[in-house]
Amino acid sequence: MSFAETGETPYYAVIFTSIRTDGDHGYAEMSEAMEAAARKQAGFLGAESVRDGLGITVSYWRDLESIAAWKADATHLIAQKLGREKWYEQYVTRICKVERDYTFKRD
Repeated sequence: MSFAETGETPYYAVIFTSIRTDGDHGYAEMSEAMEAAARKQAGFLGAESVRDGLGITVSYWRDLESIAAWKADATHLIAQKLGREKWYEQYVTRICKVERDYTFKRD
């Protein structure tokens, strides 16, 4: 388990909070493919994700243009469509500007 290495502020966070449908229906495979594709996108800084009933994935981006390009990516558009059809009962996407961050790590 590790944190995304985002670099200096400011940058942007896309917070995707979701409730899944029952069953996998190809979700795990697509999730891995989307993570790999996002990592290749210009402006992608990293991501952190957890799921325990409610799922939260936060991806970090250099700017709003990078987020818009990822949203419009052809493979990502397919995943978005399948998400609405098969994988999610409900989701919310929030986009935030990160103006400041700080870190603590026990030695």
